[in-house]
Amino acid sequence: MGRARSWVRERAGFLARFGVVGAAGVVVNLGVFNALRLGPLSPEATFAGDSDRVVTAKVIATVVSIIFAWAVHRGWTYRGRRRHRPFIELTLFGAVNVVAIIIEAATVAVTHHGFGWTSLLADNLSSLAGIGLGTLARYAGFSLFVFARFGADATKD
Repeated sequence: MGRARSWVRERAGFLARFGVVGAAGVVVNLGVFNALRLGPLSPEATFAGDSDRVVTAKVIATVVSIIFAWAVHRGWTYRGRRRHRPFIELTLFGAVNVVAIIIEAATVAVTHHGFGWTSLLADNLSSLAGIGLGTLARYAGFSLFVFARFGADATKD
């Protein structure tokens, strides 16, 4: 327990920045998701067909929040840790987030289509659960692949 506490204490500023960006990303994600779910991709809407498109709304919302998070993480959370050119960095960031999108969309798909929990509240709760699981994947992927440091800088946050 002491090692875990020490690890958190050493990285407190970094973890706080990661958390702030994550929380803002959740707001963006859920805002876009609900705007789509209640608007053009609602069950009652006929835009682009007449079937329920809750998973499509989830994927679009996640992509929007990914672009938002990359810009903020790049300029604030992981400032000084860049090792790639912006295009390659964004590509790696996107690849890590593909895993997160699959996790988030699968969570919504299982609860909405698998369990039949189709209310807006159920969709939002499963979306939050998926965001939490996706965040764990993002943290690992960003730290290991996207904004990784090597050599003497590897221990600094």
